[in-house]
Amino acid sequence: MALMDKHKQVKRQRLDRICEGIRPPILNGPMHPRPLVALLDGRDCTVEMPILKDVATVAFCDAQSTQEIHEKVLNEAVGALLYHTITLSRDDLDKFKGLRVIVRIGSGFDNVDIKAAADLGIAVCNVPASSVEETADTSLCLILNLYRRVTWMHQALREGTRASSVEQIREVAGGAARIRGETLGIIGLGRVGQAVALRAKAFGFGVIFYDPYLPDGVERSLGLQRMATLQDLLIHSDCVSLHCSLNEHNHHLINDFTIKQMRQGAFLVNTSRGGLVDEKALAQALKEGRIRGAALDVHETEPFSFSTGPLKDAPNLICTPHTSWYSEQASVEAREEAAREVRRAITGRIPDSLKNCVNKEYLMAASQWPSMEAATVHPELNGASAAYRFPAGLISVAAGGLPGAGAGVEALVAGSLAHGIAPASHPPHAPSPGQPTKAEADRDIPSDQ
Repeated sequence: MALMDKHKQVKRQRLDRICEGIRPPILNGPMHPRPLVALLDGRDCTVEMPILKDVATVAFCDAQSTQEIHEKVLNEAVGALLYHTITLSRDDLDKFKGLRVIVRIGSGFDNVDIKAAADLGIAVCNVPASSVEETADTSLCLILNLYRRVTWMHQALREGTRASSVEQIREVAGGAARIRGETLGIIGLGRVGQAVALRAKAFGFGVIFYDPYLPDGVERSLGLQRMATLQDLLIHSDCVSLHCSLNEHNHHLINDFTIKQMRQGAFLVNTSRGGLVDEKALAQALKEGRIRGAALDVHETEPFSFSTGPLKDAPNLICTPHTSWYSEQASVEAREEAAREVRRAITGRIPDSLKNCVNKEYLMAASQWPSMEAATVHPELNGASAAYRFPAGLISVAAGGLPGAGAGVEALVAGSLAHGIAPASHPPHAPSPGQPTKAEADRDIPSDQ
């Protein structure tokens, strides 16, 4: 018996030496073989569970900031899923002790500091393709609404306005315009931008675009006209539609200066990111008639309210609550793909096994990024020597209590197959590369919604 105990102790010491520098020290026994994956800003994990239940324990936090996330998640979570309602800055990321992968359920990832994440050894992924059609359809719907003024005519009837005579119809429908022959200017010709362009052409729009990151010849393959500068696009567009990501270089891309470069009485549509538009400048332009009408699905401050902010008194404005991405099908597809990306991280190699890693170049450039395959570091990491494990399935980790306490446990799904992913010890902050890398260029591309 003593010989067996000594053998186990030697084996444990050997394992600790192998894993030194790969994971943080465990003060209360060996690492849990079932990694913890947390949905940070939601509570419905019914789509993710079937995909992850055999390789991870899934918890939901339903938090709006990291201050609302339980310490257990901050200390032990290896993977994080999130929508757009929570922001992860460098300080927020520092709070997570074992995080290895973040997957944004959607395309935009401006709510995560991807450079800081790379410095900490955290891969950041997104789901870029799930809502392309929905966002493009919504964009065109808003464009058509501005031209045909459906919203305002509906509102007039609701308010009791009668439109029986030609004069009354002219008054109610005043401002409605013919679409054929109008020029639609698209800023950012990525997936959504291209889908909008193809739809707009079917309605008779002439389509031009500005996207300095696309290679030459794209305009020929799509039958579009390319503008060399943003100013050229603004000058020649009757309606401008934004389909670019938000980054430090294009914040308030539409501002008082660029609005003055637009055609008098042009329309503006934004289904991309609220920070692209200076709402104070837009409100003033709407009041002065420099912009004939605007439709916004995204706003500088969300959730949006008409009762506050600079747009509260702006005329000829349509606002929707950041829902252009949504359909039941798109929502399920995005959640399924996000869960599959987390699964690839757990069972494979980070970042090589990831399908949509948006900070891969930063990760590879980080001086202390440990390129390792967790499942093959040592057999014991797959659960042979675990002191205990989380129950397989879904748990709620609220700020007020530990998982498994009272109503905190939402459901437990039986399962015994355990896979390990060794959470790396976050390396010290490494300075971002001095020269722009491919990842930096990719993040600045204004072509993905």
